[in-house]
Amino acid sequence: MEAINDGLVVVVKSDCPTCTIIRPALDQLDQAGPPLTVLCQDEDGPFAGLGGLRDDSGLELSHRLGIEAVPTLLRWENGKETGRLVGWQRDEWRAFTGLDGLGSGLPEHRPGCGAKNLEPEIALELEARFQAHRLGSRRVELAPLEDDIEACYDRGWSDGLPVVPPTPKRVLAMLKGTSRGPAELLGAVPPNLGACTVEKAAINAVMAGCLPQHFPIVLAAVEAALEDAFCLHGLLATTYFSGPAIVVNGPAAKAAGMNWGVNALGQGCRANAVIGRALQLVVRNVGGGRPGGVDRAVLGNPGKYTFCFAENQADSPWEPLSVELGFAPGASTVTLFSAGGVQAVVDQLSRAPESLARSYAACLRTVGHPKLFGRADAMLVVTPEHGRVFRRAGWSKARLRQELEELLTVDGAELARGQDGMAEGMPPAACEGKVAKFRPNGLLIVHAGGPAGMFSAVIGGWLASGPKGSQPVTREIAS
Repeated sequence: MEAINDGLVVVVKSDCPTCTIIRPALDQLDQAGPPLTVLCQDEDGPFAGLGGLRDDSGLELSHRLGIEAVPTLLRWENGKETGRLVGWQRDEWRAFTGLDGLGSGLPEHRPGCGAKNLEPEIALELEARFQAHRLGSRRVELAPLEDDIEACYDRGWSDGLPVVPPTPKRVLAMLKGTSRGPAELLGAVPPNLGACTVEKAAINAVMAGCLPQHFPIVLAAVEAALEDAFCLHGLLATTYFSGPAIVVNGPAAKAAGMNWGVNALGQGCRANAVIGRALQLVVRNVGGGRPGGVDRAVLGNPGKYTFCFAENQADSPWEPLSVELGFAPGASTVTLFSAGGVQAVVDQLSRAPESLARSYAACLRTVGHPKLFGRADAMLVVTPEHGRVFRRAGWSKARLRQELEELLTVDGAELARGQDGMAEGMPPAACEGKVAKFRPNGLLIVHAGGPAGMFSAVIGGWLASGPKGSQPVTREIAS
């Protein structure tokens, strides 16, 4: 930072009425007080003639001093700030400067104005100019006539949709969404085990279209995806449909502007769209997980662009997923699930929970294949109209799960290969006795969706679910 002389420093701007009103006090300080430096943030006309007047229209000094309002009075000793006053308060200025007659004839008190260096666009430009050294990522210089969005396509950074070019200004703004340092390591991203720092996550969050308030959720989702239990490498390499789906619980969902209501699993909500997309871009750009490379999905599913929604906790008949998984009420969490796509559950006639549970069980049996049991986990998304059926009957989530487990435990002979004229099925060793569709804890139940429509949804998991494949992972969202 450009040197500042010891003494008093006043930061002003010409379009601040308080700054111009106190010009007589500045003259007194200039003539009788300690050495005075006046830093002017814009045109210096109202302050011409002051001996210590310095041009700070570039705002570098104001930015580095952290000026939030003008006028600001500082004491500078041995190259360091030792005191600060903001605004004009005559008695405080007199005590601070030691001049008993300072500001005679001026108002006792006047509030200041916002500092020019904190105006939104200017603040971001200053951040990029003077804080870019905090970023360790490689800089990519574009040719003068190169389109920045097309350049991202050409370099393979896109998921097929346009991305937001990750300029230093945008990345620094994203980093303001967390208290974590840019160099903090989140982990190694498969398949190439690229090191993902907070900064790398921020770059991909920018490209996805995130806002800073979305970033803590992105960080938690990345960390969840990198846990061994989630088996991200296997999920990438499978020929099956699956990709990561994110369910968000707690106050962070509202703070981020997430959707848990109408069209919660669809388009239209920026937060839902960009948070899930950011995770997928981290996998692509940091880990190298790209279709046709390690990603060998035969068909994939649209959720591999983005699959993210929040649980509707306020109107739920049950405790939220996060609490069921052991987190405190009020905690903000992300739960990652290896989702293969969305399957409709239509039941517009059931008014008894037993009947509705049977509809759910019939649809859940088809996850993967009606004769493949114990292979894939699933998530059941219960909507408000269906949820009311269970609330009125007094059914807890545990009661519904118990009913589903009983309905989805069948005689293994039904599942044998060749049974019912279908070659697909379970091997003989797996068909002995009773067989359950889902492993213990392999069925997640959440509440989301619009208030009208007697539909729910089944989100089938990867056919390699469980300890030898992918398990749902939940992480608490930190600031």
